[in-house]
Amino acid sequence: MEFENILLENNEGIAYITINRPTKLNALNKATIGELHDAFSAAEEDREVKVIILTGIGEKAFVAGADISEFADFSTQEGQRLAAEGQKKLFDFVENMSKPVIAAVNGFALGGGLELAMAAHFRIASENAKMGLPEVSLGVIPGYGGTQRLPQLVGKGRAMEMIMTAGMIDARQALEYNLVNHVTTLEELLPMAEKIASRIMNNSTVAISAAIRAVNAAFDKEVNGFEVEIEEFGNAFGTEDFKEGTSAFLAKRKADFPGK
Repeated sequence: MEFENILLENNEGIAYITINRPTKLNALNKATIGELHDAFSAAEEDREVKVIILTGIGEKAFVAGADISEFADFSTQEGQRLAAEGQKKLFDFVENMSKPVIAAVNGFALGGGLELAMAAHFRIASENAKMGLPEVSLGVIPGYGGTQRLPQLVGKGRAMEMIMTAGMIDARQALEYNLVNHVTTLEELLPMAEKIASRIMNNSTVAISAAIRAVNAAFDKEVNGFEVEIEEFGNAFGTEDFKEGTSAFLAKRKADFPGK
């Protein structure tokens, strides 16, 4: 599979998806959103892939926002369609992946870039990272889930301040806000992501997928998350991974999960 705006590499169970538009600070346009969807779909279907690491090319930006030139003259209906299609094709799609997605935020993550990072299951950041939702400075609001996911992560008050001021926060403040899990040097960003990924890969892929569904259910107002947890917990008892995991524990050996 060939791409113009991203890079996709698989190595020892990890899929690396890298936004590759350095002259645009990796800004998202419709073509890039489409390619990202295709790359995530391929990683989802590849049984060899256990974890996905998402990052941007270079040292300046993860994704510095959306490509404003594409929608500057849109009508109301076109704007609504842009947000709806983008959310379905990429942002909601990433959030509901059955495989863990780690966003390695290397530099600016603004607007759609921060929204993409927030759609990942968790985030780590380099010390030079800057994050924000500047949309109101353009006379619009975040349209790719930013008004929903940011309050979930940092709380309503902080989210309101970030959105209404259109300001940026640095990596340390993002850590304080619980927007990211870890902050490290730019040089250690991918190695840290890989270290976390390797720890994830020691565990049952089937159980991890179930855990993702259960956690996500807590944020769906139309779903009872506790009921989803009960169902997923019960389903786990019928999997080969459960049989292997419990057998290995009782035999005091390392589990070799079949992923079934």
